[in-house]
Amino acid sequence: MSKTNRPKIIFVLSFLTAAFWVVGQFVDVYHFAIVGAIFEIVWLPMIVLLFVLPVLSLFYLVKEKFSPKSLYLYSFLMLLATGLFLYLKS
Repeated sequence: MSKTNRPKIIFVLSFLTAAFWVVGQFVDVYHFAIVGAIFEIVWLPMIVLLFVLPVLSLFYLVKEKFSPKSLYLYSFLMLLATGLFLYLKS
């Protein structure tokens, strides 16, 4: 993985992780069996990403000296908001 693609990959993974958890809170994923099966298969990797991606984002953000233009900052904030949303929703 090149250094130029890393922020984009982390940002896209953060967006997909956030979207997965938010959609899972508002949509009945078990209404259709295939959607429920996919949700169950992807559930564990998404939990891992929900905890690992903010740490990676924060690590690379510190390496970039907290640049406001960094995609790592927006990845971190998106995952922080998702975690707070899930915590406060339950």
